[in-house]
Amino acid sequence: MHIKRRVTSALSGTHACGASDRGAPASHRRVVDEDTNCDRIKILVVDDHEVVRLGLKTLFRTVPGCEIVGEAGTVSEAIAMAEQTQPDVVLMDVRLPDGSGVEACREIRSVRPETRVIMLTSFADEEAVVASITAGAAGYLLKQADLERLVEAVQVVARGGSLLDPSVTATVLSWLKRMGRRPVDDPLAGLSEQERKVLPLMVEGKTNREIGQALCLSEHTVKTYVSNILQKLHLARRGEAAAYLARRGYGTTWTGDLSDRPGPPDPDR
Repeated sequence: MHIKRRVTSALSGTHACGASDRGAPASHRRVVDEDTNCDRIKILVVDDHEVVRLGLKTLFRTVPGCEIVGEAGTVSEAIAMAEQTQPDVVLMDVRLPDGSGVEACREIRSVRPETRVIMLTSFADEEAVVASITAGAAGYLLKQADLERLVEAVQVVARGGSLLDPSVTATVLSWLKRMGRRPVDDPLAGLSEQERKVLPLMVEGKTNREIGQALCLSEHTVKTYVSNILQKLHLARRGEAAAYLARRGYGTTWTGDLSDRPGPPDPDR
């Protein structure tokens, strides 16, 4: 069940923080009761759907030790609100109207590393999982998660822990195994599968629109991938990509396969 329905239906009889929890789900009451003495956790809610934000705010207002300090519906709003409210935990939707929640996560943590981010999404997509982890997210949950699980996740990451939805654990382990078979000194190994498809088209000089048409992606999504690539390879602009590949021994016709590296150029030639 989608979190919109799960949150709003489960919280139809909820109450303000500090009131009796009579009528709340038993599992929810247990989480609340066990956490009555914890330090107050400041939470920022980021989702483009108002009903989801409302449901999450209503839920955490019933959890002693938790405080909703703000909400946002876009990447730009999330970054600005995080700077303003200095939250301990951000509940971040992966997909937002003006970009990716992964971008917002990376930006927020670059300014304030102590802020912990839990990514929320409807799909166990490998690209999103890997991108979230490399951006510094402390948790990754599907929106179908139970309310108790969501409360637990916030409490765990606020204490410095990490938490993955069980459904994406296999995905992460598979990615780690593939990473283990790649050259550890090659930054290209840190690119996601989709980013390794975008990079060769960047080298060819294609625009974001052209890359999107070739890979069936939106122009905005391509822009996000390009930004991630430049950051991971420590490049200032996309025009430096061809020279970067050449320096590392890949040809300008590189297809994105890390196994076809011919080796660095011979310095004596």
